[in-house]
Amino acid sequence: MTEVQTEVQKLTNNKEIIAYLAEKFPLCFSLEGEAKPLKIGLFQDLAEALADDEKVSKTQLRQALRQYTSNWRYLHGCKVGAQRVDLAGNPCGALEQEHADHAAKQLAEAKAKVAEKRAAEKAANPNANKKRPARPAAENKTEGKKKAFAGKQQRKPKADFVAVDMESLAKGSKVKVKVGDKAKNAVVLENTKDSARVELDNGLVITVSADRLFA
Repeated sequence: MTEVQTEVQKLTNNKEIIAYLAEKFPLCFSLEGEAKPLKIGLFQDLAEALADDEKVSKTQLRQALRQYTSNWRYLHGCKVGAQRVDLAGNPCGALEQEHADHAAKQLAEAKAKVAEKRAAEKAANPNANKKRPARPAAENKTEGKKKAFAGKQQRKPKADFVAVDMESLAKGSKVKVKVGDKAKNAVVLENTKDSARVELDNGLVITVSADRLFA
């Protein structure tokens, strides 16, 4: 029976390696918040601790550690008196003024580079953050009228028309007379088979055909 060997997947991305270190040494490395200053010579301890670990090499560890200690989170944590830690999170001496000043200088330079890069990008594309030009007042006014008119049309309720039984109509019956999409109230004065003579609310007396009369 042939033995199947599982090949270990090596980590080559600095971000992945730092995440791996934070998993193996959580009291030393962190991925969020202010990072703790590391013990001087920590790389040697790290290389020895991971000597048999096939996931990372010394070269990869050195690159990842360099990126970790140049991160803004780490530089923010490098203040005078802050305790350095080893792989187990044990204190290994307070950070001295010289090292704190060096970290502050690195942080200032890193921020300056970012600001310079943003300024260069803005200069190369000056229209990127410009607002759209305002429409002329007359155009805005016309557009506003169109929207208001459309809104009125949408809000206008349509009358519900129910057919009226002409044979049941009698003098004094109240009906509706269809005028376009609207209905006007009226009172029957006289009824025939195909039409009726009615008086509208405004006093106007008209004769309308049966197809325009509704209950």
